[in-house]
Amino acid sequence: MIPVEKIKYTIWAADMTRATEFYTSLFGAVVLKQNPHITELEIAGGILAIHSGGEGLRTWAGLTLQVPDVVVGAAAVRQQGGECPQDPQPEDGEPPHLAMCVDPEGNEFMLTRDRSR
Repeated sequence: MIPVEKIKYTIWAADMTRATEFYTSLFGAVVLKQNPHITELEIAGGILAIHSGGEGLRTWAGLTLQVPDVVVGAAAVRQQGGECPQDPQPEDGEPPHLAMCVDPEGNEFMLTRDRSR
């Protein structure tokens, strides 16, 4: 067995400054490490690495962030320069639990809420 020291999720950015500002302003990310090639951010105990060299093309990142309210979250994403092409929709008589969003660098991500509450 190989011991795992930490796990990170990496996305790409054409504009590192803009990408870092988006995640620090919107999600309260804390910069752990930064150089011209990579920025590592801590969000809720996880590490999001933003790597330079992105092309700014829309790409599904596979990143999911759980928030208390996806409607409020989607509005905040839009306010910070991101997109949520469709408003979060109720499902099976429950409040919305999912919002598909895009950061300013074209990385598609999901906002979800805890459905057990």
